[in-house]
Amino acid sequence: MISVISLGGSVVAPDKVDEACLGDLTALVNRLLREDDKRRLIFVVGGGGPARSWQGAYRNLSPEFLDEEADWIGIMATRLNAQLIKALMGDWCRQPVVTDPSQVGPLTGRVLVAAGWKPGFSSDYDAVLLAERFQASMVINLSNIEQVYTDDPRKNPGAVPIDRISWDRFRALVGDEWAPGKNVPFDPVASRHAAKIGLKVICASGMVNLEKILRGERFLGTVIG
Repeated sequence: MISVISLGGSVVAPDKVDEACLGDLTALVNRLLREDDKRRLIFVVGGGGPARSWQGAYRNLSPEFLDEEADWIGIMATRLNAQLIKALMGDWCRQPVVTDPSQVGPLTGRVLVAAGWKPGFSSDYDAVLLAERFQASMVINLSNIEQVYTDDPRKNPGAVPIDRISWDRFRALVGDEWAPGKNVPFDPVASRHAAKIGLKVICASGMVNLEKILRGERFLGTVIG
């Protein structure tokens, strides 16, 4: 059983490294893998605070801001965060951090850690490609967003949470275009491919919800697809 988790940078390093959260994640992984020797976990790690800070500096200082350059800055932040997650996984993770999901081989350990690949999309898309590669039935998108809303709740107090939504409706909410640092529940490029291959995505927040999802229990979140 392989589970793919798109681990948002907002979980790993919202501003700086969230040591308490990563301690909980490490404990959860140890607990789950010791209980079930058939379980495999793939983490695809986002850029978080470091990506936003470094991309912001580039935007403020460069006379000619280029999306591709900003994407590469964000990608490097995902790789730093992913290397930390790999180190925390210890002997569970035997392979180097994956930076090209199109070239990944078979799993040799119980955990695989991946990071950003190339410009044009976020690490969410890499998670979808890895789910497709390893025939996982869904991607768990873990971030600081508990659920998908009908609108941005920070701007619209009338926005309401959604428990389940089709890919057509979700894509109408987030659009089709990617821009570096775009703040949406799930990357539009990743959404397009997930819809194409019939992949389910669960958007949720927190280690408690992650454990419930992985155990097949009731959770707070939004099911897409």
